[in-house]
Amino acid sequence: MNRKNLPLLLMLVAGAITSIITFIQKYTMIAKLVSLFIVLLVFYILGSVLKWTLDFFDRQNEERLKEEGEVIEKEPENIMGENSSES
Repeated sequence: MNRKNLPLLLMLVAGAITSIITFIQKYTMIAKLVSLFIVLLVFYILGSVLKWTLDFFDRQNEERLKEEGEVIEKEPENIMGENSSES
């Protein structure tokens, strides 16, 4: 799954919501810009952490599935080897 744009999308949605709220509350222009900057920065960092965490879990799952696949492939060989040695 492509998660490259996840931090950007999260940041932009939070920025849009912040802009709407500050407009409705009639903040001054400086207060709007400062709050928007802080929100964009915080949500970009949160999005990056979320992306890294999801990628980390994907790598762990792929490694686990790869190891399980190797174990499953080895089992039929052992069964055949046991059956052929008994004959």
